[in-house]
Amino acid sequence: MSRLATTGEVLQLIRTGEAVTRADLGRVTGLSRPAVVHRVTELLQRGLVVEDAEGPSTGGRPPVRLRFNTAGGFVPVASLGASRTQIAVCDLSGAILDRTEVVIDVEEGPGVVLPLVMDTWDKLLYGRAPVVGVGLGVPATVEFAAGRTESARVMASWTGVEIPPLIAARFPVPVLVDNDVNVIAMGEHRAAYAAELGDLLFVKVSTRIGAGVISSGSILRGALGAAGEIGHIPVRDGGGVLCRCGNTDCVDSLASGTAILRDLRAKGRDVHTLADVTALVRAGDAETMAVVRQAGRHLGEVISGAVNLLNPAVVVLGGDVAEMFQPLVSGVREVVYRRSTQLATRTLRIERTRLGPAAGLTGSALLVTDHILSPEAI
Repeated sequence: MSRLATTGEVLQLIRTGEAVTRADLGRVTGLSRPAVVHRVTELLQRGLVVEDAEGPSTGGRPPVRLRFNTAGGFVPVASLGASRTQIAVCDLSGAILDRTEVVIDVEEGPGVVLPLVMDTWDKLLYGRAPVVGVGLGVPATVEFAAGRTESARVMASWTGVEIPPLIAARFPVPVLVDNDVNVIAMGEHRAAYAAELGDLLFVKVSTRIGAGVISSGSILRGALGAAGEIGHIPVRDGGGVLCRCGNTDCVDSLASGTAILRDLRAKGRDVHTLADVTALVRAGDAETMAVVRQAGRHLGEVISGAVNLLNPAVVVLGGDVAEMFQPLVSGVREVVYRRSTQLATRTLRIERTRLGPAAGLTGSALLVTDHILSPEAI
């Protein structure tokens, strides 16, 4: 390094495995031996680093290896959905230690949802300490810097609510809140793709549709946090379907799980849940498969524009609908490869999620740990 490395930068080197002994740290940073000892001692005292068994010897006394202490703190997290919420406790690596799921309508508002989430965290923590931060993903546009939800026409009871103070009153630690698909994209990328690529578009297709953008390894939020709201981009030939946002022919109103159920009921199919749709798809029901594939084509139209704009290396489709229905994924591929530019699709992959529902929990934890363990914070 061209300047004196801070304690936080030394921790980053240990976390990434770039330097795992005191000698390694001295070589990589250029710090003197006493300076390395001082920084490592501080990290050991704070419980962020532990000493492992002696490493391999290259002659003389074997060096002691340093390891990031993932058990040095605990992070309660939650990924809120329209109708059900996943809740967990993670360690400092983002690994899920304990988790559960509760069925609750997010439209009941923060006064009902947040106390239930916090009560569940208390149960999952089982006395684990210290709690070092809290992470939350919510199905709304979030002004990230303030942790404030901005969804006047979708989650009316959450509009303008600053969530961090409400949680910090009970858990007095840093509280970070982001859009649910942003944290899913972060979790999916870090766990499954970070080693091979830095640009990813994650599209969640469930009760609602949204996207998270990873650019050069980092989440892209935009000026105020509204990046990725593809659910309310209109598509051609939608038939004038009114969207809950007040506009017509938004892809959310044509290709979401809610839209698929509506269209199948209109065709006389007795479907109440997506599981009913899955049963019809597996039974080879031609009309059901046609409806699902058409939803995929509508979605593909919007994704093709995003591919032309962002040029991701991979488009990952997640959420209940994408994970359950191959015809939808096929419809997306059909349109994206036809409508996007040749260069943008030359090596483009379109895949279903590798992490599944756990991505939102992992991403919420990473949201916190990347903040509290950053070189500036340390």
